[in-house]
Amino acid sequence: MVNTLIQISDCHIDDNPKSMGVDTHSNLKKVINKINTLDFEKLLISGDLAHNGTLNSYQLLKEILMPLQDNLIIMPGNHDNAKNLNLLFSQNLISNFSLGNWEIITTNSVQQSKTSGYLTKNALSTLDASLKNTEAKYNIVVLHHPPVPMQSNWDDALSLKNCDEFFSVIDKYPKIKAILWGHAHQEKEFKRGKIRLISCPSTALQFDSEKRIGFNRYTLYDNGNLKYDTQWLE
Repeated sequence: MVNTLIQISDCHIDDNPKSMGVDTHSNLKKVINKINTLDFEKLLISGDLAHNGTLNSYQLLKEILMPLQDNLIIMPGNHDNAKNLNLLFSQNLISNFSLGNWEIITTNSVQQSKTSGYLTKNALSTLDASLKNTEAKYNIVVLHHPPVPMQSNWDDALSLKNCDEFFSVIDKYPKIKAILWGHAHQEKEFKRGKIRLISCPSTALQFDSEKRIGFNRYTLYDNGNLKYDTQWLE
């Protein structure tokens, strides 16, 4: 059996569609239209759904995402307002979910009023418990902030601050096949032992030389194999 997970990230929807210098609304609509042509089980948005976190921006986002509401799972990023996000998307804020033999476990790396990430003791203990108690054969862990250097001084200063504590949990569980994140607005893959570390591009704009917008599609096999490809749009 095969299951497909799609990850989009860093949509940055705002009251002003061009507050980032590009039309983030139009770009997200292009991505959603493309996703609508694909077969998949779940769509995960890994943070920064909005740019300034206004209630109106989440209402605008909800309209754009309406075609995919039934399969949608979201998690917050540093640009999101937790209260407003919960008001509009409470039914989509799901920490853990299963796809066949896989369980995808999310953890919240957002620090209030800060751009960089940090996993609190409570977040780490919750992640540890989820990984310890899961009955799935294979796991994927998702957070908003990069847990490894992205080879960019600007990005790396704003990434996860307590990576060692994070990996002290991760390294205990050999069932983890991949770690996914957003925040960096670029697609890259790294390895840590047998674990694949994958960064998702933004639907708004990239922070490297890439001019296209995009998203990641993961194919999860019941034997533990994982394949992914980045879908790029002009």
